[in-house]
Amino acid sequence: MRVPTPSFAHLVRMTDTGGLYEHAEGTAPRPEHAYCVDDVARALVVLCREGSDEADVVRLREQYLSFVLGAHDGDGRFHNRRGRDERWHDDASVEDCWGRALWGLGAAAACGDVSRRIEALAAFNMGASRRSPHVRAMTFAALGAAEVLRVVPEHPAAVALLHDAAVMIGRPSGDVAWRWPEARLSYANAALAEVLLVAGEASGDQGPLEDGLLMLRWLFELQTADGHLSVVPVGGRGPGDSIPGFDQQPIEVAALADACVRAHAMTGQSYWLHALDRAVGWFLGNNDVGIAMYDERSGGGFDGLERCGRNENQGAESTLAALSTLQQARRLTLAVR
Repeated sequence: MRVPTPSFAHLVRMTDTGGLYEHAEGTAPRPEHAYCVDDVARALVVLCREGSDEADVVRLREQYLSFVLGAHDGDGRFHNRRGRDERWHDDASVEDCWGRALWGLGAAAACGDVSRRIEALAAFNMGASRRSPHVRAMTFAALGAAEVLRVVPEHPAAVALLHDAAVMIGRPSGDVAWRWPEARLSYANAALAEVLLVAGEASGDQGPLEDGLLMLRWLFELQTADGHLSVVPVGGRGPGDSIPGFDQQPIEVAALADACVRAHAMTGQSYWLHALDRAVGWFLGNNDVGIAMYDERSGGGFDGLERCGRNENQGAESTLAALSTLQQARRLTLAVR
């Protein structure tokens, strides 16, 4: 399958001195909705993964890191909503923005200038002293811990955070028809399975690793229909729900791509390359509607797959999901050559 080279042109278009705009109308940023850590931290992960010294990549990576560091309240919690006045308009918390901030900081601890790596790791350490009652917030934070462990093996705070997240996620259900540990799928589902993979590898315990592989395979097969991905819609999916469901979200595909790359790295099984191809194919038009969800001209991702087409807006979350998936596919292609 031809994999387009990810273009950061739309990311540049969506960014000004205040940060990365959350929403767009078509390809035009919507300044009235301003910025959020959820998206900027996602962007930081993607830009750190890129590893390029291209001027735009370096500039955006530095700006996004400064944004995430600025969201830290000093005691391990993070703000999410930043206005165009460059002030925080919410209380700091340990919700998704906390988890995504730790993911971004973990990635930044392994890339860029040494002094900035140290700064990112220090902020990660403080954030990792906290725990969230929300499974996905813990999941995103644990993926940040995995990034830290790549550069600082056996890092105590990262090991502890990863362990606690895996315990919160739990084990696959004993019901062969519904292997998921939750009663209903919601968003970024594959990230939960990925955390179990990382936890098993980090601890040397085959149990979480095998659980993660079982969950990921079940999730991929549940979301496959007629030779393409038919992913969980914005309202989630439970046992007995009919498919396809809409509005399908790009974040679900990107999470699946990330987890499949991780599974392939751990097992070497070609099955996961096949699953990654399906994720790329979803963005290129091999989906329930047969329409592309990545705009090669703009470098943007469309905001949702709908029953009769797609949401034509190219917001930050969807753009980053498309770029991340294409990025993973190209990196894996180069690695296996």
